[in-house]
Parts: sequence; structure tokens; C-alpha cells
Amino acid sequence: MSLRVDDVADVRAGDKGDILMLAVFPREKEWFAVLDRLLTAEAVRAHFAPLVTGEVRRHVVPGLPALVFRLPGVLGGGVTGSTVLDGHGKTLSYHLLTLELG
Repeated sequence: MSLRVDDVADVRAGDKGDILMLAVFPREKEWFAVLDRLLTAEAVRAHFAPLVTGEVRRHVVPGLPALVFRLPGVLGGGVTGSTVLDGHGKTLSYHLLTLELG
């Protein structure tokens, strides 16, 4: 049985210029250990390839069961510089939900 991010967590998206920010919140506290182990920066980078133009960074949020990913280049120039329909990248949180964890 495969496990996807959507099976155990919710994702919120935001933007900082041309950088997509994705915050992952497990629905149950015990799922954080699974996400912490399997949802790596490398896995997220591969899932969003070839859109990522730089290093994907992952941060564990102190005091919260949450992970935040920083994905440069995914927004194609950002809100003011992109010709894509979703310049803020809000719909890209759904793409992360499809990533298979194992």
C-alpha cells in the first residue's frame, strides 16, 4: 500500500517573489515522525522537477509539528513577472499532496 502526503497531512502555500513556500501540517501528531523521515528536501525537489531552479530548503518549525519547504524558481518569475495563471502558487499545494511517501 502506498502512502501519499494527502493521506496524513494538509499543505498550505505562499509566495515570496519567485520562491514557492509550502507548509506541511500532519493531521495527527504521530504522523510528524513519518513526514520528518520521508518528506525530505530531495523528495520535494524531485516531485517539482524540472520547475525548481535552485536548492530546496526544508525547515522544521520549532514548537510545532510542521515542515516548511522553500522552492526557488517554481513560480516562473513570481506574481509580477510570471505569465502563468497561478502566480502565487496556491494550487501547487495540491501537487505536493500527491507525493508518495512509501
